[in-house]
Amino acid sequence: MIEKKIVSQKMKEFRIREFVSKELPKSCYSRLELKKTPLGEKIVIYTSRPGLVVGGKGANVQRLTELLKKDFKMDNPQIEVVEIDNPHLDPYSVAEKIVSSFERFGPKRFKSLGYGSLQEVLNAGAVGAEIVIGGRGVPSSRARSWRFLAGHLKKSGDISENHMKRAIAVAHLKSGSVGVKVSILTADIKLPDDIRFASDNKIEVEEIPVTEAQEIKQQEKIKEVPKEEAKEQIKKKKPKDEAVEEIVEENGGN
Repeated sequence: MIEKKIVSQKMKEFRIREFVSKELPKSCYSRLELKKTPLGEKIVIYTSRPGLVVGGKGANVQRLTELLKKDFKMDNPQIEVVEIDNPHLDPYSVAEKIVSSFERFGPKRFKSLGYGSLQEVLNAGAVGAEIVIGGRGVPSSRARSWRFLAGHLKKSGDISENHMKRAIAVAHLKSGSVGVKVSILTADIKLPDDIRFASDNKIEVEEIPVTEAQEIKQQEKIKEVPKEEAKEQIKKKKPKDEAVEEIVEENGGN
């Protein structure tokens, strides 16, 4: 039962995402989240251009609210628009930017666009990034896909599966469809092989002063030890050190 609920929830999010992407202007919205609140369902839209999503006097938000009530039978949908702090570290924004450039100017200069987008991602502070452009619309006689890669990326393991940011976008051109896949590893993710040594700062040792009474007690304890026991203790510690035995005998004679 739990699996069916999870699958139905994900399918609903996918349908709403497809619907919102068609209703909003292209290359203006990144992703959305669907949350449940006591007042109703809340749809959070992440975008790098909140003005285009909201529209003049909130026209787009009002229109989306009415359509969601009608098509998806939502009682009280609440739309919240959140601005992305750094769009160059968001793979959806990067992929949509490349797709919109393809649809406006064509794929002839796809190499410069791929290298330029990759450099923007690295300049924004990413550890590594990868952009794959492929499809029938790519002007190439041999390769149908081009890979632009820089920095450090994880291809397998937990970091690759759960922590790397990925996005896919498709540009529909006259010559054919072109797919854009973007993968970004941000700097806030702690890698398991990132080992750092502690700084070699000097450790300050606090010296505790010894009072006169403590010194007198220590001297009395030393006097109470018999000479024979002291010799045996020294022999056990250093049996081969004859110089120590000679010093003990001299002290005993005094």
